Order: sequence, then structure tokens, then C-alpha cells
Amino acid sequence: MQLLDIDKTRYRKHLNIVIAACIAALVAGSLGFARILIVAFPDPDGSHFHWNLTGVVLTCVIIAAVLKQVQYHPFMYEVNYVWQLKQALNKVTRKMAKVKVAAQQGDVDAMLAMHFSYSGSRQLWQLDDNMLTMEELGIWQAELDALTKQYQVTLDLARYDSALLDKF
Repeated sequence: MQLLDIDKTRYRKHLNIVIAACIAALVAGSLGFARILIVAFPDPDGSHFHWNLTGVVLTCVIIAAVLKQVQYHPFMYEVNYVWQLKQALNKVTRKMAKVKVAAQQGDVDAMLAMHFSYSGSRQLWQLDDNMLTMEELGIWQAELDALTKQYQVTLDLARYDSALLDKF
């Protein structure tokens, strides 16, 4: 995955619309399905928990299917990019302990994975207005910069591919 410039305002606006639409669909769909099931299959005890739960589950499946269908629509570009970025960063995070050890030993691919993780995290945190851990990220980046100087390595984010993580 390559890091792209994303318009923060457009991203936040579209994300808020998607979230609101999902919430509205969840409420309407859950109540609608549950009501239909309760009318079709009434419970003499008056407990309709299982029908309410079924309505929620059915609505969630439908929402997931619709999101999957529209994920490449131009309106969803920024939202989908951030979703994919979070997945890519999660892949690196799961292997970060091994990646850090390899980077300390001079492994260029490990340093590149760390560089991608730090750059992607910075972008993600700025898009989501999460500035609490930016100082910590700066420390991690300084440690990586020291390693690149020590091993005389130049890191190019364009070379990053998640397949690099397979060896860790």
C-alpha cells in the first residue's frame, strides 16, 4: 500500500455521512425486521429477544454487504483508503516486535516497514485529530532515523510492500 494525500475535510465529512447512514439503517432495519418477525411468529410468553437480535444481525449483514458493494464509489474514496490504511498498519503492528529486532540488526526491509508504520500512523492520527501520541511517534521516528544513519540506509516509502513482512 502506498500512502496518499487525503483531504481531511472531505474525509471527515464523508465518514460522518457514512456513520450516520449506518446508524439510521441499523435502527430502521433492526426495528423493521424485528417487527415483521414478531408479527409473523408471535411468542406466547411475550419475550421477543431472539427476534430483536435476529433483526439486528440481519441488518448488520445487509449494511456490511452494501458497504462492500459501494467501497470503490468515488464518494467512499477517502473512507475506504483510511480503512485499508488501518488494515495495513495493523499487519505491521502485529509483527512490530520482530521487525524492531531485525531493524536493530540492520535489516533494511524491517526499517522500511517501521518507516511505513510511523508515516502511516502520523497520517491516520492527523486525519482523526488524535494528537495525544504524536510526541511518542516523534521519539520512535528519531530512533529509526538513528538506525538509518548507523547503517547508512535511505528509506523510500514507494518501495514498501506488505509482502516484506512475510519474513518476520
